[in-house]
Amino acid sequence: MTKRKTPEELRSHRWYGVNDLRSFGHRSRTAQMGYNRDEYAGKPVIAILNTWSEINACHTHFKQRVEEVKRGIWQAGGFPIELPVQTLSEPFQKPTTMLYRNFLAMEAEETLRSYPADGVVLMGGCDKTTPGLLMGAISMDLPAIFLPAGPMLRGNWNGVTLGSGSDSWKYWAELRAGKITQEDWQGIEGGIARSPGHCMTMGTASTMTSAAEALGFTLPGFASIPAADSRHAQMAAKTGMRIVEMVWEDLKPSDLITAGAVDNAVTTCLALSGSTNAIVHMIALARRAGVELTLDRYDEISRRTPVLANIRPTGAYLMEDFFYAGGLRAMLAELGDLIDRSQRTVNGHTLGENLEGARIFNDDVIRRRDKPLLPDSSLAVLRGNIAPNGAVIKPGAAEPHLLVHTGRAVVFSDYNDMAARIDDEALDIDESCVIVLQHAGPVGAPGMPEWGQLPIPRKLLQKGVRDMVRISDARMSGTSYGACVLHVAPESFVGGPFALVQSGDLIELDVPRRKLNVLVSDAELDRRKAAWVKPAPRFTRGYGALHQVHVMQADQGCDFDFLQRGGARPASVSASSYEDKPGEPEIH
Repeated sequence: MTKRKTPEELRSHRWYGVNDLRSFGHRSRTAQMGYNRDEYAGKPVIAILNTWSEINACHTHFKQRVEEVKRGIWQAGGFPIELPVQTLSEPFQKPTTMLYRNFLAMEAEETLRSYPADGVVLMGGCDKTTPGLLMGAISMDLPAIFLPAGPMLRGNWNGVTLGSGSDSWKYWAELRAGKITQEDWQGIEGGIARSPGHCMTMGTASTMTSAAEALGFTLPGFASIPAADSRHAQMAAKTGMRIVEMVWEDLKPSDLITAGAVDNAVTTCLALSGSTNAIVHMIALARRAGVELTLDRYDEISRRTPVLANIRPTGAYLMEDFFYAGGLRAMLAELGDLIDRSQRTVNGHTLGENLEGARIFNDDVIRRRDKPLLPDSSLAVLRGNIAPNGAVIKPGAAEPHLLVHTGRAVVFSDYNDMAARIDDEALDIDESCVIVLQHAGPVGAPGMPEWGQLPIPRKLLQKGVRDMVRISDARMSGTSYGACVLHVAPESFVGGPFALVQSGDLIELDVPRRKLNVLVSDAELDRRKAAWVKPAPRFTRGYGALHQVHVMQADQGCDFDFLQRGGARPASVSASSYEDKPGEPEIH
């Protein structure tokens, strides 16, 4: 049996339990906030990192959920402290929340390091908040538990079930093609997002909260519960109760994240036909824990993992249906030997123990392993002379005839160039062409925005074309679909060979053979490389300047080079090094 901590071994004891001038300052200021010693002395201090804000629609219920978390902490004998951290609001933040994922990760890590936290509840869900919070918590390595925001309820318009993101792209194309009216479009706008919670399609949000559960960071079953369901509030209180026990047990991220746990999370993302964004986030998360997850490993697992979740955009249903059908526990149980059930989780049990009794209640929503939605390869990693370090595609979201295709490149040098010319009637393009967008990667965009579902020209939409091969060094929303090749690495802005593609070149895509090439001679590519001119930096100051110097490429997770395990921070620097510096306290 694991030895439990004593009150004197709590990290917060250094702030509150020592009889010196520094602790006097901490206790007197805590009294100033209306607390007496009996409420916190000798008890685990639990930080609650809350990403609520009035600009993040996915987290509107977090004002209430944080109170339920606090209730659970109080009931279990802990002392809660709510610490707001940066909100990453996917619909609103420009140019992209991905630019700020590492900012949130740094803030989470430094907030936990610099305050008297013994453990932490991480409150997130909207796309980048999940990996950002987990990355920071993994690096800090205090007992940590994740509270997923939960998906919103199904959308509805005139009796039609709507899915966030996916139906936005679908009906936007129909509007541009003249197939629906502006009044229809406004009706869709009013009905597509009708409750708190993140996207209810299998976008990045549900993919990453499910990955967090498979990694062992949430209470079992939590990631599938819709935000508006009362069971979500109940689980919030249980999360608060459990983190207090985790502190006494000293159960930390380093006890949970192993190569086996990472493989479980990757398998989960693939069986869900989850977002392509998960590749970038999972590589970053794994490397923070010292696990070397590569694109090749991702592709290897993809080749053996069936798609069991029949959820849009690959499938037909939404997350609310998935929950009623048995949720993530049921799907993981159905995966059988593809999941390592021996891995530990935050509730103190193994993943296998947490899956006992899980059942599928609708096997059209959660498919049986012998009748999958797709037999394998929900994501594919491509390589070739324009993507030597890899690119990715979601085959199940593309029209099948495009998965082996050769077409003439129509190149846009950046997003503004594309926006200006894509609907020009004079644009020399047909449905057999390959649309190419450059300068959309981690450094060049900046931040690798979700521009990868490139628009189909209006004149082709009007002909009935709804999919074409599109290639970029950008990402795309997990709710997107189409024959979109993404994450080309190295990106064009830093001189990757993708920068050398020109309009008129033939591009060969072969997903079964995992190939992506421009059909140009090596000598011609060398000539173009010699003539290539490095673009001017995007930023001259601030966080952007830091980002462009230190961000890694997509195949390496887009983390900062000095934040991955084994980076610039010396191994001898302890987690407590900041607060243990000698000196008088500031008592103002």
